[in-house]
Amino acid sequence: MAIASSFLLLYTLITFFPSTAYTFILPKALVLPVIRDSVTSQYVTLFHQRTPLVPIKLTIDLSGQFLWVDCEKGYVSSTYHPAHCHTPQCNITGSKSCRDCFLSKTGCNINTCNLFPNNIFTHINEVGEVALDVVAVHSTDGSNPGKMVTVPNFLFTCGRTNLLKGLASGVKGMVGLGRSHISVPSLFASAFSFHTKFAICLSSSTTSSGVLFFGDAPYVFLPGIDVSKSLIYTPLIKNPDNSAGPLFHGRPAAEYFIRVKGIRINGKTIPLNTSLLNIGDEGEGGTKISTLNPYTVMESSIYHAFVNAFAKEVEYVPKVKPVGPFKLCLNSKELGSTRVGPAVPPIEFVLQGKSVLWTISGANSLVQVSNEVSCLAFVDGGIKATTSIVIGGHQLEDNLLEFDLANSRLGFSSSLLSTQTTCANFNFTSTT
Repeated sequence: MAIASSFLLLYTLITFFPSTAYTFILPKALVLPVIRDSVTSQYVTLFHQRTPLVPIKLTIDLSGQFLWVDCEKGYVSSTYHPAHCHTPQCNITGSKSCRDCFLSKTGCNINTCNLFPNNIFTHINEVGEVALDVVAVHSTDGSNPGKMVTVPNFLFTCGRTNLLKGLASGVKGMVGLGRSHISVPSLFASAFSFHTKFAICLSSSTTSSGVLFFGDAPYVFLPGIDVSKSLIYTPLIKNPDNSAGPLFHGRPAAEYFIRVKGIRINGKTIPLNTSLLNIGDEGEGGTKISTLNPYTVMESSIYHAFVNAFAKEVEYVPKVKPVGPFKLCLNSKELGSTRVGPAVPPIEFVLQGKSVLWTISGANSLVQVSNEVSCLAFVDGGIKATTSIVIGGHQLEDNLLEFDLANSRLGFSSSLLSTQTTCANFNFTSTT
């Protein structure tokens, strides 16, 4: 039933956004729907691409360097053209690979620039032709979708059909939102001359969509709450080496790192090996944000200290047998309820100073695994974890995150439930 609901929602969004209703204007911001797939827990959005325009489902990769799409099966467009070697379109990608492919079809042409589209779930990456085609997205004033606008020559990379293995049903590729000159936020900013900035708000529901903004605020959610006015900011930290990512060592990482200096539960600081919270010369350690991990992953020593401290603060709640991959589970019938989820002690990531805190409340710290069992929604990443803390999707849901690349900072809201709204409350009813 949940799967059917997800497809119904995406069908509804397609009918809200007809592929023919586009125009050429200079928007201040763009908007896309985001929904969590009920089977894979991947976050999926909807693009319109090609001529004639076709709606395509794409998995969001917060650290992806570019947009890649399956060109091997069913890609038909009169405006597709490859990026040839040594052209400006090729040079901007930083590609070190050119090749000849003699089939003369979409994704396979002579003297073309190449990148390596990657499926991080199956750990497969293959050579893919860099290409350009039309993309259409809805503009927004921050409150509703507006007119659809187009980018005539939007740069992307062709993938093969086998790269789709492990992705959500119906998905045709991945949207890269990472730190890169050719990521989707960078290309939209260049096309429409707005700040290189995007904001993402993931819904905790698989039947109600969250939202992805490109460009400047406001970010308005029903009943008329502009979340941009209450964001807290912390610097985005550059990882000097891409060892934490899927491509090559020696290149700056495309992932988004922040500096977590400590963790508090119920106001009490957890004793940790704080050196693990710093980024080493080879890219190890630190804290990054990921839409690909369903739950926050912690290096083993951090994880065990964290779980033990949380367990101590909820001694009053009966424990139950753990349900993998979680190590601490509670009798949910013994938990009280608050506006921000189950009544458990708040978790705080301490950022710069002691006053800048990312608060994780019950809705984001626990996950309901059955009618009577809730588990602490964090998992053990092992003693050899490349990144010490990876903040995952469950902890991001119903939190708005603004990635301001122009100013190298992250704006975050903590739980929107405390302001009586959610990420599902963006009004996708078009005003045009």
